[in-house]
Amino acid sequence: MSPFLLSILEVVIGIGLLFGGGEFFVQGAIALSLIFGIPQLVIGLTVVSLGTSAPELFVSVISVLSGSDELAISNVVGSNIFNVMVVLGSSALIVPLKVESRLVRRDVPILLAVSAAVWGMASAGRVTWQSGVALLIALVINTVWEVRTAREQPEEMGNAEPEINLETAKNSWSQSLIKLLIGIIFLGLGSNLLVKGASAAAGLLGVSEAVIGLTIVAAGTSMPELITSIVAAFKGRTDLAIGNVVGSSLLNQLLVLGSSAIVSGGEGLEILDNLLINRDLPVMVLTTLACMPIFWTKGRISRTEGGVLIGLYIFYIIDQVLPKTLPTWQDEFRLIILCVILPAVIGLITFQMISHWKQIQDNKKSNYY
Repeated sequence: MSPFLLSILEVVIGIGLLFGGGEFFVQGAIALSLIFGIPQLVIGLTVVSLGTSAPELFVSVISVLSGSDELAISNVVGSNIFNVMVVLGSSALIVPLKVESRLVRRDVPILLAVSAAVWGMASAGRVTWQSGVALLIALVINTVWEVRTAREQPEEMGNAEPEINLETAKNSWSQSLIKLLIGIIFLGLGSNLLVKGASAAAGLLGVSEAVIGLTIVAAGTSMPELITSIVAAFKGRTDLAIGNVVGSSLLNQLLVLGSSAIVSGGEGLEILDNLLINRDLPVMVLTTLACMPIFWTKGRISRTEGGVLIGLYIFYIIDQVLPKTLPTWQDEFRLIILCVILPAVIGLITFQMISHWKQIQDNKKSNYY
């Protein structure tokens, strides 16, 4: 077997192990939490969310320990871009997503602030361990705030709380622990294989590890979020579909990047590829920023908006691979994006915001008369 095919096989097997490991990890952790009497609400907001982000956590930490700092950072950035554009877009294509709960109205501004802060931390070419500590502290504060708010105002949570399968409570302590351990083992093996295969593929293709992390690795580790949101959309639990994306994106930056920065030690996470700072991190922030008017106009994400998000992700991937496939077309392609695609998207969002504002004003006038 050729080295390239072997690296691709390692990536595919690694993604499969990560997916299976994440499922076992969540089942075992939920069962143990129920056995120990932890409230379902707390489990849903912490254990389940951690389970869907476990692949990103293991892959990024293993990448740092293997000396692939850029793979760790690009995995976080690429996963967040994938979450907003593909996971949210795919869910909206299935059914328009109604945005009703406090979870989204509060967490989207927080996600935007955290994304901008991470961009600022990385702008110097290094994410220090001190930045990692700050991100983990922010995670603890946000989690405590989330749980307290959910307890005090449960009606505002709507359908955003993840489902807890009470059948898992019937598992014995030993069965739950075995599932948890199997999940951790699978996650460890899968992340090792994925990092090894991705690094080898990057070398054989002549691209940076950052490009592989932003595309193949990010898409692979985001499969749990994609499946969770699509299933939630089919069930009509649209708030859960959106909350899964926002919550996972927050965890990717606060938990995954924070833990990776601490594991890196005194030197911090080094960023050698300037494109990661000058292009990909701004794209991550801009996709989050674009969500705010989409979420707040008409209180839903339409199929059209979902299609636009997926279309933008396709353009983003093309921009990633074009320098190595058709380098002479790179400048023209980016000019089209800058002069045609972006103005069209901004115009669409602006039009929807104005239409929504006019609708609100008309409703006020009709109520007045």
